[in-house]
Amino acid sequence: MRKLGIVIIGLLLTACGSDQSTPSAVGTIDAERTYNWKLVTTWPKNYPGLGTAPETFADLVERMSAGRLQVEVFGAGQLVPAMEVFDAVSQGTAEMGHGAAYYWAGKAKGAAFFAAVPFGLNAQEMNAWLHHGGGLELWRELYAPFNLIPFAGGNTGVQMAGWFNREINSIEDLAGLKMRIPGLGGDVISLAGGTSWNIAGGDIYTAMQTGVIDATEWVGPYNDLAFGLHQVAKYYYYPGWHEPGVMAELTVNADAYAGLPEDLQTIIEVAARAVNQDMLDEYTAKNNRALVDLVDNHGVDLRRLPKPVLAQLRRMSAQVVDELAAETELTGRIADSVKAFKAQAMAYHVISEQAYNDARRADDE
Repeated sequence: MRKLGIVIIGLLLTACGSDQSTPSAVGTIDAERTYNWKLVTTWPKNYPGLGTAPETFADLVERMSAGRLQVEVFGAGQLVPAMEVFDAVSQGTAEMGHGAAYYWAGKAKGAAFFAAVPFGLNAQEMNAWLHHGGGLELWRELYAPFNLIPFAGGNTGVQMAGWFNREINSIEDLAGLKMRIPGLGGDVISLAGGTSWNIAGGDIYTAMQTGVIDATEWVGPYNDLAFGLHQVAKYYYYPGWHEPGVMAELTVNADAYAGLPEDLQTIIEVAARAVNQDMLDEYTAKNNRALVDLVDNHGVDLRRLPKPVLAQLRRMSAQVVDELAAETELTGRIADSVKAFKAQAMAYHVISEQAYNDARRADDE
């Protein structure tokens, strides 16, 4: 009996030792597990800048995770239509999406604040507001009911005012205009008597060519040249008053994100930050080259919007922002945060960025 008792105790100790090793064994299994995700976008597959950013993101994630997290990128229409990206990620059809927040303004009140505000924050200021001014926290609060976690996913910098088949000499010339322009900029065009359209980038050329719309904004010279918009419009206007620094977004399904180990969550965050900066670098490097090509080789009629038109658009933009701010308590807090950050950024830029640009221009003359 004594011997039998010793054997039983030994077996129990062995079993306990096995149980105590289980957590580390599970950790090893998790560390070796491969996660396969889908990322859907609102852009054509591999489209310059906007379309290549999610590809770069997927490549960075795979390399940093040593292949443990693999992300397959689908262009607009390959898995879901361009304008269904938000819902697809929210519902878990895909784990991630890449697009622009103002496309979902009808679903999430205030989403447009996280893409572009007319006469608002430029790219540098937008990044600062999101990452060091409380903007990202507000963005995530807005998207939380949709089971989404947003990350900054790139910025195009200041865009162009767009392509028009009529001259814009006064604010009255916007009356009756059918223009593809999403977000708050579209609301301003509507206030000015035009009609705003929110259509995917891949459909713009045909819409202009067939007369469905008679004006469009897209991005800037780099992307506009790629779409051949100079072939279907007479005038190319600047500056992009409506989109002073358009923030693209990477959205992640919250349940899928919670199911990742912490190191892979961190890799997603770091890769998003890298892609966010890389996209802005790409547009800064390539926009002017494309503009020279459009003007010198394609004879594009480049025009500046008249100052009185810009002044009236600025007043209308303030009205549109105030109306959106009044819709919900959250949109009010977002609007207040944007306005406060813009005021402090502008105050400092008077003696920094703006002063330097003025000094640099004087030296060139």
